[in-house]
Amino acid sequence: MAKHCDDRVVIITGAGGGLGAAHAKLLASEGAKVVVNDVNEAAAHQVVEQIFAGGGQAIVNTSDITSYDESFDVVEQAINTFGDLHGVVNNAGINRDRMFASMTEDDWDMIISVHLKGHFCITSHAVHYWRGKSKEGAEINARIINTSSGAGLQGSIGQSNYAAAKAGIAALTLNQAAELSRYGITANTIVPAARTGMTTAVAEMAERMKKPEDGSFDYWSPGNVSPVVAYLVSIDSRHITGKAFEIEGGRLSICDGWRSTEPIDKGDRWQIDELGTKIGHLIDSAVPAQKVWGT
Repeated sequence: MAKHCDDRVVIITGAGGGLGAAHAKLLASEGAKVVVNDVNEAAAHQVVEQIFAGGGQAIVNTSDITSYDESFDVVEQAINTFGDLHGVVNNAGINRDRMFASMTEDDWDMIISVHLKGHFCITSHAVHYWRGKSKEGAEINARIINTSSGAGLQGSIGQSNYAAAKAGIAALTLNQAAELSRYGITANTIVPAARTGMTTAVAEMAERMKKPEDGSFDYWSPGNVSPVVAYLVSIDSRHITGKAFEIEGGRLSICDGWRSTEPIDKGDRWQIDELGTKIGHLIDSAVPAQKVWGT
């Protein structure tokens, strides 16, 4: 019986644990050939061993996704090992939470590097490969799957760096979708809420997200997110691009992003003393945004 991701070659970053490991194991069980990328070599090997035990195919890669040169090695290893590449799932991430007034330059740079630059590096090399094949006349059916966050879509107290990076990823996805469809490449982002090393670093969150002991539905399991990733990797999703899919437990929705209100057009330059009333009217008539996390 055919599986959803048969023979799809996919790179998954940060796949040594949490969401990435869940994605890797499900995609492999659905027939994908998976490159398990993680800087933690032991964790990556463990995931690959679990995939082998289930009859799947996978390899370990420990390249640094924040290095453009090392990211090329990931793409090259995928192609050399499995003969092709069909998808990149950008999942790797870290936290350096601080209130903005206390944030250091290092806190900022580390998050932007791992999240935003990390989403660029491997994907850039993959796109070069796919574009080259497209120009040679090959039919491309490729996937970019990015990982944003509710923090990036609406802000999050104590996470200015993380929120900015994740907002950048959401905007990056829109551009990728608009620019790359001509080559047969789709780009979407997932916005997951699940139990991972990042989300359970805070004791309160760890308690809230812990696995139920009574065997009931594990609402915060990272495995709840992976079926959406598998569908987006599959050839069945070729018509879907530029979307942000929010997944939490069994809840699935689309974040429809920034939208312009109905404008007030004076037909001339505004005077400063006119703006208070008019801006107040625009704010009052707009659909309220979702609240910033933590407020």
